[in-house]
Amino acid sequence: MQNTVSRIVVLGTGGTLAGTASDPCDSVGYQAGRIGIATLVERIPALAGVVLQTEQVAQLDSKDMCHAVWRRLATRVAHHLERRTVTGIVVTHGTDTLEETAYLLQRVLAPVKPVVITAAMRPATALLSDGPQNLLDAVTLARDGRIIGVCAVIAGRAWAGSELRKQHSHRLDAFDAGDAGALAVIEAGQIQQWRTTAPTVALGLPLIARHAAAWPRVEIVVNHAGANGAVVDALLAQGVDGLVVAGTGNGTLSVELEAALRRAVAAGVTVLRTSRCANGGVLGHADSELPNAGSLTAFQARVELLLRLLAAAGSGM
Repeated sequence: MQNTVSRIVVLGTGGTLAGTASDPCDSVGYQAGRIGIATLVERIPALAGVVLQTEQVAQLDSKDMCHAVWRRLATRVAHHLERRTVTGIVVTHGTDTLEETAYLLQRVLAPVKPVVITAAMRPATALLSDGPQNLLDAVTLARDGRIIGVCAVIAGRAWAGSELRKQHSHRLDAFDAGDAGALAVIEAGQIQQWRTTAPTVALGLPLIARHAAAWPRVEIVVNHAGANGAVVDALLAQGVDGLVVAGTGNGTLSVELEAALRRAVAAGVTVLRTSRCANGGVLGHADSELPNAGSLTAFQARVELLLRLLAAAGSGM
């Protein structure tokens, strides 16, 4: 007889949550992605009575996250979302590129079940590791089912995957969502939901089905005092397909950098303008050559532009 018990699938990709250090007081000089996801789950007594299925998708430090792993992860998330007996999915991830992975999964899959990404700022061997509580909270939110789509749970707060950004290099509550704020808090196993997000349309898994080596090349450049167009011209010579520019303030650009970006557009490169400010995004700038990405960070905008270029390439085939 087929097993119809609902379950949560936990997909591991490594990160600090799976990291180890020789000294339990060392929360900086550790090696990420050393412990398997099955072992991490087994170490949390509160999960003993929960029906879970674990799968190791990758085992890396998220600073090394790449398009190939994104493709593999999105494929496995989509596979488990289609299973009738799966209530929700939890993904463990490093904090460094978590915001990019979360944005990609939401845009590509727009899940109608909970897909909760979690991480840690301290390795599993630390005296006061934050990973076990974050993982427990993520499973709690996935089982609850009220917040659908991609979100992230870290330090007792849930953030929308399309809004998430890392704001601190080492504090346990290192994430926020800019001006949008958190979706919910999780305290002592109880969820208090503050708001919801607008539904989005899935771009679809076939969009990223192409081998990762054939994905468009999209790079980020920054405006700063003394910025000129040399970096843009160098990237243009290398055959870059898209550029995200993190402008100063409200997306402003130096004269030389703007001129170089317009040369890139004339050569067929797509450009998106963002702000290098932590919050606020870009208002106005209805420039057809250098359009703005609204409230997206430069890193979210890079993923967005990458997906747009993949879509454009697919429609032209």
